[in-house]
Amino acid sequence: MSKISVIDYGMGNIHSVAKALYKVCGKEHKVVITSSINEIDSSDKIVFPGQGAAKFCINNLQSKLDIVRLKELISKKPFLGICMGLQILMSFSEEDNTECLNIFDGRVQRIQSSNEDIKLPHMGWSRVNFTKDSALTDQIDNNTFFYFVHSYHVSTSSNEDVMSFTEYGCKFISSLQKDNIIAVQFHPEKSSINGLKLLSNFINWRI
Repeated sequence: MSKISVIDYGMGNIHSVAKALYKVCGKEHKVVITSSINEIDSSDKIVFPGQGAAKFCINNLQSKLDIVRLKELISKKPFLGICMGLQILMSFSEEDNTECLNIFDGRVQRIQSSNEDIKLPHMGWSRVNFTKDSALTDQIDNNTFFYFVHSYHVSTSSNEDVMSFTEYGCKFISSLQKDNIIAVQFHPEKSSINGLKLLSNFINWRI
């Protein structure tokens, strides 16, 4: 039996992510919600979900977990970041000028658009244009709709890490992959059949 740790840092939609994982896991996998670095260490895979502000996220992580050990574990185990779980991996967030985990070289910046009809947060269904094959996108069509809730997006000069783009007011990166780390701006747990398929692909991912 493999164990998937869902990181609990006191914010976001942790239980809805765990519920979606339970749904696709089957009896051969165990899902735990945890803020214990030792339990995360003993897990086979890590999921970092969340919504909210970057500074609160970092502050909560620092109060609940050993950040150095957490970064080490993220670098070793299959990892899925969702929404804030993507943004927190960058070097810096312009949201409250927050230093992030610096796992991806890049920044988090507010969605900018010349279109006055564009409202923030970006909340709803948008197409995801996958630009490279990934274990997570197996049997998921390109330009499939996924559900988003965010006002900030990530940017990076490391084009080889970009897995997909989405357009909402501007064209922005909606997922990144580097080695064992995959992170998405959208919410697969809220994205119906294709979202559950993505989570299932992550559970079955071997690196």
